[in-house]
Parts: sequence; structure tokens; C-alpha cells
Amino acid sequence: MSEPTLLDRASEKLWIDFQEELSFPSSRPLLAHYTSIQTFEQIVTKEQFWFSNPLFMNDLEELQFGMNEGANELHQSEAIRHACGTPENHKHLLQSFDYLFNDFDSKHVLNTYILCFSEHAPEDNDGLLSMWRGYGNSGSGAALVIDTSKINENPESPLIVGKVHYASKAERKKWINEKLISLADVISVHAKVKDDFFDAAWAWLHRLTSFALFTKHHGFHEEREWRVVYMSEKDRQQSLKKYFGHLATNRGIEPKLKLPINPILELKTENISLGILVNRIILGPSVSSALAANSLRQMLRNIGQPDLADRVVASGIPFRST
Repeated sequence: MSEPTLLDRASEKLWIDFQEELSFPSSRPLLAHYTSIQTFEQIVTKEQFWFSNPLFMNDLEELQFGMNEGANELHQSEAIRHACGTPENHKHLLQSFDYLFNDFDSKHVLNTYILCFSEHAPEDNDGLLSMWRGYGNSGSGAALVIDTSKINENPESPLIVGKVHYASKAERKKWINEKLISLADVISVHAKVKDDFFDAAWAWLHRLTSFALFTKHHGFHEEREWRVVYMSEKDRQQSLKKYFGHLATNRGIEPKLKLPINPILELKTENISLGILVNRIILGPSVSSALAANSLRQMLRNIGQPDLADRVVASGIPFRST
């Protein structure tokens, strides 16, 4: 058996706190996607999920914080400086990281896409009021509740399904500094040749990117968010590039990933469809009259989705938007 590389050792240290039992595919919760009724109609008619680019999302600041803070702390870390042994090694590590960081920024950021969900209790036919207010068009939208137990596991997929971790800025800074100390320990013991310092930089960028994409300020904890993230650097064959698109909005042109909800050869999703994935559809509390629910069911039957029509429920939360 071959000796572990520095990259192997660094990755192990940096990911040791990853709780596999709380993440997909070990955990397979129901996940609700709250949206406007107009977007809901587009999803079920076109059978597509539209992933958004993080640069155009409301919580852009949260994503930028993780990346920028991790980069700045690496440059300022005395633990990393001492671990490198010589100024030349330290300079090479920082230059390697900056190169990788800039490469990610220029080539992959615009082709990183996110689809957001909220963890959903099996017995809940109402949804979360905070989610209706924030993402369900003030309660007049709909929530598609997805059963993740119906999704096949594919370790080679460029789509990552993960639970969002919530923490304050101070807690996130502490996490970054603790991880850099762990990385420094690996470097000080195992870095022998120049390439080892490049590998250490790569390991840090990889961990930092995941941290930034799946961590938010603790003030958002009520959202109980999960994300499906597409990262173009993981899509080595660019198999999903054909689904890249755009949407014209009052903010300009926004890049989108328009992913079909049907079998995709590259993702090994032979048994995927709305009929299989959707556990229920919750009509928002601001428009949850019997007439509105029946109209939604009729629309679903008209577009050839009778199974979905039978899964429509109306939220009973006594909330009316003003």
C-alpha cells in the first residue's frame, strides 16, 4: 500500500469535522423548494429546476465572506509561515493559492450554481412562515416538497447535495483559524518537496470553497437550508454545460443552470421525474382557498401531471400578505 501523499493527509485533517451521517446520501430528508407561483408553473411545465449563480443571490455577502476571510487568514497565518520552514516555501504556497484562487474566480465562479431547499418535516402540510415570507412570494407561492430517498447516489456527480451550517462571523473566523493550524501541522511534518506546498494550497482552496458555499450567518438558521450545488471544476467532462442558460431580469442578464427533471445519462438518473421526486405540493397560505387549490390541480392535469395534482395540499397557516 502506497504512502499517503501530503494532499491526502491535508484533506483528511481539513475534512475531519465533516459529519457524513448528517449529509446526503447518509441523510435523506424531505426538502421543500419555496417559490412564486409563476416559477412553480415553469418548473412543472418545463420539468426543469433553474439553479442560480451565487453572485446573483441575496446572500452573496455570506459566500464572499468565507472565501475572502479564508484567503486573508492564510496570508496572515503565522502557523503556516513557521510550518513552511523557509521564506521560499512560504512564498510558493501563497503564490500557488493565489493562482488557484484567481483561476477559480475567473473560470469557475460564473459556472457555479445553487438550488436552495428547506428541510421539511414529514407530517407538515403548512410549511414554514419565514420561508413563505422570504421565498414564497409573501405566502402566495407554492412549495415543491422533494423526497431525497428517491435520488440515486453517484459519487462522480458534479452536483453536491449538502446541509447548510449556521455560525456567527466570529465562529466562522475561529473555524478558519483552527483549520489553518491543522493544515500547518501537516505541512510542518510532511512537506518535503516544492509540489507539496502547491498541494497544501489546493487542499485549502477546496475546503474553503465548500465551507463558503455551505455556511451562512446564524441569523438564517430558521431556514433549515440544504443546497444542491453544481461546481464546474468537478464536471471534468463538462457534461452539464449544455444546460447552461440565462434569464433576463431588471438586474440584467443572470446566468442559470436549467437542469431537466428527467433521466440524464451523465448523472445516472435513470429513474428521475417529477412524479417520482415530488412528495407533495403545498399551496401558500395567502392563496390557500379551495378554489385556488382546485385551480392548481386542474392546471397540473392539463399539463399531463395528474399524479402531482393528487398531491396538492393547502397551507393552513392563518397568514395573509398585505
